[in-house]
Amino acid sequence: MSPPLPAPAVPPAPADPSGRLVHGLTAALGAVVTGFVAMGVTAALGLWAAGATGLPGGGDAFTAVVAAAVVMAAGGQIALAGDASSLAGARGELTAMPLTVTLVGALVTGALFLRPLRHHAVARARDLLALAVPTVVFWLAALAGLATLARHDFPLTFGAGQKPAGDLGELVRQLLAAARPTIGFRTDLGPTLWYGLLWILGVLVVAVLVSRRTPLPPRFIRHHRAVRPAASAILLLFLGYVAVGLVIGLVVAATKGHPAETFAVLLLGLPNVCWLALGVGIGGSWEGRAEGPFGLPMPQLLDRVLRGGDGGRELSTVDLSTLASHDGRAWWLLPIAAVFVLGAAVVMAARSPAGVRPGRHALHLGVAFAAAMLVIAPLTLVEARFGLSVIGIGDLAALGAVVLLRPHIWGLVGLALFWGLVAGFLGGLLAAPLRRRAGTGTP
Repeated sequence: MSPPLPAPAVPPAPADPSGRLVHGLTAALGAVVTGFVAMGVTAALGLWAAGATGLPGGGDAFTAVVAAAVVMAAGGQIALAGDASSLAGARGELTAMPLTVTLVGALVTGALFLRPLRHHAVARARDLLALAVPTVVFWLAALAGLATLARHDFPLTFGAGQKPAGDLGELVRQLLAAARPTIGFRTDLGPTLWYGLLWILGVLVVAVLVSRRTPLPPRFIRHHRAVRPAASAILLLFLGYVAVGLVIGLVVAATKGHPAETFAVLLLGLPNVCWLALGVGIGGSWEGRAEGPFGLPMPQLLDRVLRGGDGGRELSTVDLSTLASHDGRAWWLLPIAAVFVLGAAVVMAARSPAGVRPGRHALHLGVAFAAAMLVIAPLTLVEARFGLSVIGIGDLAALGAVVLLRPHIWGLVGLALFWGLVAGFLGGLLAAPLRRRAGTGTP
């Protein structure tokens, strides 16, 4: 009997472009939806801890405030508006980013964006674009939809302790009662979509830069190997500060009382505080003031410094010396910054290709740290104002508030460059024996 004939060779099935497209769209949609859900949950928990569930308007008001927090966290712009008929005027403005919400959204979205690429050895430029473009489009569409929820009006009510002082106090109170003033917020859609575009593009670029496993087009691999160690070390530096701040915050919540206020800071503004501490630790400074009965979630030490001017009406400087004048433990920010920056330098040098000289390490870390501070420092800006006035009477101090916190950006960038140069050089020297001991020379 003759042996069976071999089965005819079947040519491999051609790649299915439509299948790749559907997979890319599904992955992009999943990254965007999960990112927004993570941001929404973080913002809701933080606002709940801050007492936002007690706002007039019940559940609708809370939903609108959560939506506004997520919009601001993604770079959106919220405008305050008042309506007090012809008898009184209400006005306000708010510029602030709840950076805990921002960081959660960036980490989740960036990680899920890279996930579909993890099994590829090399990716073409069009493969990256096929995933990035729908991610950006879905992100902007979701942000625009969320912006429609971020709007609400609150009635202003006044108790006995809020009357303006003087003989006209009761008259003013009656005028305000007749005016029934309100204050509300709306999303400024144009700037929100523009800054939201910059936000998501920045997240995707940073995710690709710091990833060790993301496939890239061959012509980009050499540049990525040079940039990634410094980029990932700087990311590790900023995340390390947040991790330490989280541990300290949990200890404070467990031992010092007022856990709700502490959790509000952790869930809304932890990176705001931690990255300010890093900037102050390297010698940088902010300026600002806090005036009036209202405020934002922030540590009591920072609040005392901001209210330390002439009755809170003059700008106060926030730096090592002013913080230490209220609490001597603030001086620890300097050695802590030195340890963290030097640690990032050692990590960068250890992950860099063999043969890179300490001077090159210094340049890489200096430029990366300065560039990161140029992006991070403006995100810590806080400008919150609210004012109420009555015909013939100026702003009513008892019913107004101001919270300002502005970074000295170029001073911070220059200091980051200097610290990065020094730490990068020292890190290159310290990492050399570690590399020889490990017997490795590649990242």
